[in-house]
Amino acid sequence: MSVDVETETDIARPVDEVAGYAANPSNAPEWYANIDSVHWETDPPVRLGSSARFVARFLGRRLEYTYDVVEFAPNERLVMRTAQGPFPMETTYTWSGNPDGGTHMTLRNRGEPSGFSKLMAPLMATAMRRANRKDLAALKAMLERR
Repeated sequence: MSVDVETETDIARPVDEVAGYAANPSNAPEWYANIDSVHWETDPPVRLGSSARFVARFLGRRLEYTYDVVEFAPNERLVMRTAQGPFPMETTYTWSGNPDGGTHMTLRNRGEPSGFSKLMAPLMATAMRRANRKDLAALKAMLERR
């Protein structure tokens, strides 16, 4: 069973500001509750081919994984992929302008769990959806305070 979770929010800040902040892996620990640290494997800033190693916690487990940027259109779309571990994942951010000058942001996580993780897919999807909602709410609050 695959996992495919999409979460959306509207942020009352311009697209270039939201995308510029959210697309920078170094900022992830500030708005993702489960991400403890990020270490660049390539030189910043983010671009096609960039890699960053993430240390996170999910469902009570410590995870380390490296995301590779496989698609990047500044202020529009960022796609990162990891192939390691029992749950290879793709994360996609998209940004578009709102009529009021704000930003509509979408966060999508999808993957194909294997082994024991495959049995946990429904629980993982529910936990991921809950975490993504909280993370986007944190990002929204953080950026709208600026």
